[in-house]
Amino acid sequence: MIKKIFPFSFCMALLWSCNNSSSSGSEAHVPVNNVAPPSPVSYTLLNVYPHDTTAFTQGLVFHNNQLYEGTGQKKASTLRIVDYRTGTIQKKIDIDPALFGEGITILNDTLYQLTWEDHIVLVYSLKDLKKVRTAYWNREGWGITHDNTHLIISDGTDKLYFVRPGDFKLMKIVSVYNHLGPVNNLNELEYINGYVYANQWETNYILKIDPSSGWVAGVLDFTDALKRFANINYDKEAVQQGAVLNGVAWDSTTSRMFVTGKLWPKVLEIKMN
Repeated sequence: MIKKIFPFSFCMALLWSCNNSSSSGSEAHVPVNNVAPPSPVSYTLLNVYPHDTTAFTQGLVFHNNQLYEGTGQKKASTLRIVDYRTGTIQKKIDIDPALFGEGITILNDTLYQLTWEDHIVLVYSLKDLKKVRTAYWNREGWGITHDNTHLIISDGTDKLYFVRPGDFKLMKIVSVYNHLGPVNNLNELEYINGYVYANQWETNYILKIDPSSGWVAGVLDFTDALKRFANINYDKEAVQQGAVLNGVAWDSTTSRMFVTGKLWPKVLEIKMN
């Protein structure tokens, strides 16, 4: 599966429970006994900010009142610091043109950037964004976050991998599910108040996941978000080019979330209710 450039498609059942991994294709879910369906998580729009429409957004982190963004595509992947109010790129690092950049996270004084199929994690010193080493990751890299102890990585399946930052030793695997069964296509991740929030690729949803069990407790719906909040109607061709929801960052100081997508012209600032 060419993960990043397939046309946008909907699952016939609930979008946040679609199961279309590259190994098994679409499969019907077997209901899980005694599991409650995800609860809708409502939110309020606070602001709309400009976003670079050439940024194929793969990772988004809010730190020290700035957005850190990782972008993808070979020969175009970057790591950048962005003034979220203006969309101005304050610093940009072009990574190896042979690599396809993916999710990013910041833990302590270190920034980690995944690559898609290259099995390489780029590790930077946060103070100057100088690359200090590379680490090996034996799966695809999609999204990454942390719980202050472990890095948490997604690979496009229903799995979340908890990894030791120093040597990338795998500590545990959590399988994500809802009332219909396994939930695949977990992509960009953010850890917020004890839950992992995950963009589910090729849907309009951000999932709220209990990392101890893998249960999808809630879902934020961003269907037609650009049209509703910014009066922008992305057509089918734009979506086919990859302009889908992807990018969630959390400001723990003010409890606000930043949401965007690949090639999107806007970043949404929201507050969960």
